[in-house]
Amino acid sequence: MVLLGAGHAHVHVLKALAANPPGVRITLVTPHPLQMYSGMVPGYVAGHYGLDDCVIPLEPLVRRGGIRWLQRSVKALDASAQTVTLDDGSTLHYDWLSVNTGPVQSRTQLERSMPGIREHGLFVRPVEAFAALWPKVVDMGATRALRVAIIGAGAGGIELAFAVRHRLPTAAVTLVTGTTPVAANYPEAVQKRLLVLLKKHKITVLQDVAVGIQADEVRLACGAGLACDVPLIATGTQPPDWLADSGLRLDEQGFIAVDKYQRSTNHHQVFAAGDVSTRIDRNLARSGVYAVRAGPALARNLGAAVAGREPESHEPPMFTLSLLSCGKRYAVASWGNYSAQGRWVWWLKNWIDRRFVAQYTKLP
Repeated sequence: MVLLGAGHAHVHVLKALAANPPGVRITLVTPHPLQMYSGMVPGYVAGHYGLDDCVIPLEPLVRRGGIRWLQRSVKALDASAQTVTLDDGSTLHYDWLSVNTGPVQSRTQLERSMPGIREHGLFVRPVEAFAALWPKVVDMGATRALRVAIIGAGAGGIELAFAVRHRLPTAAVTLVTGTTPVAANYPEAVQKRLLVLLKKHKITVLQDVAVGIQADEVRLACGAGLACDVPLIATGTQPPDWLADSGLRLDEQGFIAVDKYQRSTNHHQVFAAGDVSTRIDRNLARSGVYAVRAGPALARNLGAAVAGREPESHEPPMFTLSLLSCGKRYAVASWGNYSAQGRWVWWLKNWIDRRFVAQYTKLP
């Protein structure tokens, strides 16, 4: 069995495998020694958390499960031959494959729509690389007032805008939303709450499309230029480039099409979960709520595949609790059409997030 990536669902699978080894040889392929919990990234940016508070070291989980670990990246996947090619040119054969590589920002695709983004943009994904670079921005902000533009107004972009404002109080912070309004996939009541808070925190909102990035400027579709020292790229995620020629059936956006058992619809020895698969709410995938639901289901179905048992159905929930941090120890909550805000919401989010990380770091 080969596990590609150490996303939130796979972290739970690793813990489950350590507790109940399935009796097969397991190989984990992921380039980073630490899995950073994306739900705590805005808190890290804001300065509420240190790096150690937000990461799950993989080595203890791998060692406990007797799992072979390759710190490599995927270069190609051939579902018909059941092989994975790694970035060093080596090839792995698998009987079962599980893909949970986490969200990807394709530099190649984004460069086509925003020339200069690869050279000048600070990408939020992978979060492990972003977390290593963020302290350099903080150091710059200590010497002068920065002009920061967050490109992308989904949940991640909104939280980052609030976090940057809190951490860099003298900075000019602008949220570039693209063609859609702020938090377009949230209920109207949540959108209104966020717009009021953005205005209160003096965060400029531009509903325009970034079409290019230069050393000190973001070019907009309207023809104007937005002065910018640090463009944070928080756009939506794309499928990994290696999926295109994998032979797996993909959805219209290029993500792995899976059935209710989290299996590929045309290669049943392949499972997928999280941002790389089609049956997922992208905002839900950022949270520990997702891992609590999808991780155990994936672990059970991988065990069933090995044992020759029937897999169990897994349906994403219709409604989930969404908690958006707002820089200070303050947050907005939503559940279906209900919403609320306040310091108590932030404390709830903090409790959930810390509890999620602790279950994988404070092992018996």
